[in-house]
Amino acid sequence: MLAQPLLRRSRTMKCLLTQSLLQFPLPHFPISAANIADTNQILNLPPFFSVRGFLGSNSRIKLRGYCSNSITGLKSMATARLVQDPESISYLNQREAAEIDEILMGPLGFSVDQLMELAGLSVAASIAEVYKPTECTRVLAICGPGNNGGDGLVAARHLHHFGYKPVICYPKRTAKALYNGLVMQLESLAIPFLSVEDLPVDLSTSYAVIVDAIFGFSFHGSPRPPFDGLIQRLADLGNLNQKQQKLPAIVSVDIPSGWHVEEGDLSGEGIKPNMLVSLTAPKLCAKKFSGPHHFLGGRFVPPSIAEKFKLNLPEYPGSSMCIRIGKPPRVDMSTLRENYISPEFSEDQADADPFAQFQKWFDDAMASGLKEPNAMSLSTTGKDGKPSSRMVLLKGLDKDGFVWYTNYESRKAHQISENPHAALLFYWDALNRQVRIEGPVQKVSDEESEKYFHSRPRGSQIGAIVSKQSTVISGRHILHQQEEELEAKFADGSLIPKPKYWGGYRLKPQLFEFWQGQPSRLHDRLRYTPEFGENVWKIDRLSP
Repeated sequence: MLAQPLLRRSRTMKCLLTQSLLQFPLPHFPISAANIADTNQILNLPPFFSVRGFLGSNSRIKLRGYCSNSITGLKSMATARLVQDPESISYLNQREAAEIDEILMGPLGFSVDQLMELAGLSVAASIAEVYKPTECTRVLAICGPGNNGGDGLVAARHLHHFGYKPVICYPKRTAKALYNGLVMQLESLAIPFLSVEDLPVDLSTSYAVIVDAIFGFSFHGSPRPPFDGLIQRLADLGNLNQKQQKLPAIVSVDIPSGWHVEEGDLSGEGIKPNMLVSLTAPKLCAKKFSGPHHFLGGRFVPPSIAEKFKLNLPEYPGSSMCIRIGKPPRVDMSTLRENYISPEFSEDQADADPFAQFQKWFDDAMASGLKEPNAMSLSTTGKDGKPSSRMVLLKGLDKDGFVWYTNYESRKAHQISENPHAALLFYWDALNRQVRIEGPVQKVSDEESEKYFHSRPRGSQIGAIVSKQSTVISGRHILHQQEEELEAKFADGSLIPKPKYWGGYRLKPQLFEFWQGQPSRLHDRLRYTPEFGENVWKIDRLSP
């Protein structure tokens, strides 16, 4: 049986985390009535910890980890792919970039290897945001002799741990302990090093991603051999990619090698990367970048530097090491696909009891850290035969079925009263799994609803009274007004009565289907149907 405290744990932790975040001295932005709704919805805050109730309707709040200039930072926290307007951020010239590095490694106490580690991790994280290891496994990192090359070596190590298969071309090795150590780390992971002569003649057929970590912002003059030839090969490859829109993708670290740090590609015949990962802050040449993916990495700029150089840089969301600058390119939806890589799910692995099998998979979903693994799509149909679906939360599971709670006067409740049958669908993306369940539905006992209602946070109890679910209201202020009235009414801690129109439903399964994604769309589908009574189930494999 699902433990109720366990199901509420993720929401409780979010509330505690958010309460902590609100206590720090951080950049301000105003809160409007409309944004309050967004904030609560994004953070999954129950009414007892609403931003509005916590701060008051005219407050200005401070939030760490989000964009300081708008509420949109909150909306992007979950994906860590925040979009920052390229016109709103600061760009550095060569002198400023060099001066910032001197300050970081001088009075601020950073070491070269610290900055290199953070920069390389940022590059790897940016690549992983766009080019997934299941589809773009092989990566070539071409590394120069300086710090930019070191960033590429670190990125290759992280990419290996992310599931990629990197190969490194490092023609002019720097004879310093830092770089020797990076090479040793890579060799200990059995990551191959190739000489320029050993590189494939046609890079386009051998690698999905090529990391350009040859030269950074401090480079002057014309590239010498062998780097001039390598840059030309990448430039030729970039021109071919732009015409044919195919891999390999070229990812430049901080500055496309051969570009002028401020003026960009002066000849117009240089590298045209698909992705640029700016470090610390974008350099002026980044304004000339026309590729589809521009990310900012190097999450180490302290406030003193931001103030000294008047830097307007985006706040990184959550724990992300990179942030997107500009809008991502529009994608043809017909090309979006995932080639699922999963262990096979065979009949001899399946439990004879579908309830036990569901509990196993649910436990896996819990362990994987998925957000709200008890979220499920509930599909109902009224007497008009028109189906309707919505997401609800599973709140109980036992031998009698799957339980959720709702308003008995909602649209789904009316449909269930007309046609007491429904379908549930659980989708656990990170595990490439789905579970479909179908069967008749009936209300749980009033005692069961009463017990669960009073186990909820008091704010959620008030919310259930306030919401006349699925009815039309004139504005959100109606909800806030009624919420405040009820909070005042029950401020003494007295028992909040469960409304008669609120309670639970239980679906008694007559069909289970367990779906495990597999390569080439040859998925595993095992269906359970009752046979010879309710305690024996027949298992059939369905064609994908």
